[in-house]
Amino acid sequence: MSTKYIIVTGGVLSGLGKGIATASIGHLLSSKLKVIPIKCDGYLNVDPGTMNPFEHGEVFVLDDGGEVDMDFGHYERFLGVTCKSKWNLTMGKVFDMVRKKERRGDYLGKTVQYIPHVTDMIKEHIFDIAHIEKPDLIFVEIGGTVGDIENELFLESMRQMKKDVGRENLLFIHLTYVPIPYGVNEQKSKPTQQSVNLLKQRGIFPDIIIGRCSQFLTQDIKRKISNFCDVKPDAVITGLDVDDIYEIPLIYEQEKLPEIIHKKLNIYSPPDLSKWKNLVENIKQPTSHITVAMCGKYTKLEDSYASIIESFNHCSAHLGCKINLIWIETSGLTDTSFFDNIDGVVIPGGFGSRGTEEKITIIRQAREKKVPFLGLCLGLQLAVIEFARNVCNLKNANSTEIDPNTPYPVIDIMPDQKNLENKGGTMRLGAYPALIQEGTLVHSLYGKSNITERHRHRYEVNPDYHSIITENGMVFSGSSIDGKLVEFIELPDRDFFVATQSHPELKSRMDSPSPLFYGFVKACMKGLEIERDRRNGTGH
Repeated sequence: MSTKYIIVTGGVLSGLGKGIATASIGHLLSSKLKVIPIKCDGYLNVDPGTMNPFEHGEVFVLDDGGEVDMDFGHYERFLGVTCKSKWNLTMGKVFDMVRKKERRGDYLGKTVQYIPHVTDMIKEHIFDIAHIEKPDLIFVEIGGTVGDIENELFLESMRQMKKDVGRENLLFIHLTYVPIPYGVNEQKSKPTQQSVNLLKQRGIFPDIIIGRCSQFLTQDIKRKISNFCDVKPDAVITGLDVDDIYEIPLIYEQEKLPEIIHKKLNIYSPPDLSKWKNLVENIKQPTSHITVAMCGKYTKLEDSYASIIESFNHCSAHLGCKINLIWIETSGLTDTSFFDNIDGVVIPGGFGSRGTEEKITIIRQAREKKVPFLGLCLGLQLAVIEFARNVCNLKNANSTEIDPNTPYPVIDIMPDQKNLENKGGTMRLGAYPALIQEGTLVHSLYGKSNITERHRHRYEVNPDYHSIITENGMVFSGSSIDGKLVEFIELPDRDFFVATQSHPELKSRMDSPSPLFYGFVKACMKGLEIERDRRNGTGH
């Protein structure tokens, strides 16, 4: 079977959830087909690696070290694939490839133009992925909204692909918005009509329209959209607002979306959602609950920590526990009374010095009060700094990232990174193996000695201080294969005080939650039970 293509576009406004929609549809079609996703982003950055989280949300890191759009997190979590950086095609990357070809003389002296040279480059890139990966089905998600100048060349490329692959091998899905204005109590189709008209002006005629709405679309609105947008009524699908994104494949199945795609592309891959439904039900009807403090400096934009949130959702699905996250902005924090109402603390990754002293204070309280603690990347580094200061008596110990003149640089930049200037290349990026020490809590959570996690950082625990830190009771429970770099730490006299230099949230999946997050949540649940017993007078 030749590779089939599903092109996903969006209209009316941004933030409708094209990435989740793409991932959900892919999940429904992946039981018997090899499905891979491609994301086209209109920005001129080569990748989002140097973007502020407030600008772009979370930067998702792949096994191959690629820094890509956060939608790839949804792709991996829903499709069960390990994505590759080549599958994220930014306009910056496209222009870079075109410029290099021009400099080499590949265009034979011709004037290089948007059409055909840039559009051909986009198509060549997609077809090259198809040739290498040999998938049954490729999803191409076009970032942004129809009408944005940034994605015009991507849309033109998709229009041309109709001729290149044959209309029978390509299907267009358009995600739009169906509002219900306050006081009117009626679903309105006009934004969808206008959005589809914009798409048609670019020579693209959608086969399926997904209407994002707070209610299921009525038959009347489906017929209206069908009449004005030239699609069949059964090809107008509800994209329902949900509390939990993992419900979306269930809704699409209920709306018979897989059957429509099967017929249009002449494929057959019936979804098997029995286990998925059970996990979603556990999230929707938990039997217990805990409260976890997320202590960072990007808490005003929860998308900055999207993978962490999803990792907790995966734990909730398997443990039947609702995890209430409270967001603590650490910059300028003076009040830590939130400790009275939480069951655990997470210090996530980040860069720079803002809010770090406040995080160190929080870590000290978690350690001294024996509150379950999970540190991720920067969270490990700050936990080492806190321990060095307050247990090892290394006054003013710090990271050279935060204080270049610290007398005790317990965290320092890697020697091979010190002279690099290209920000996109100055980090330990991607999947790295680690050796886990037997007998440690971390080993019991992973259940094996050799593991792999993804990284995104520049600084490490300074080997000059390994001895004094371990002599005072901190356990380096995991290291790089050569033993030089600290990958995991823990305090053995706590139920859960664990940190990792990696980002385990990036590999967590609905069917296999991250072992560290799973262990952390169980420790929080245990602490909650102990506290309840104490209050009821049944504790020992």
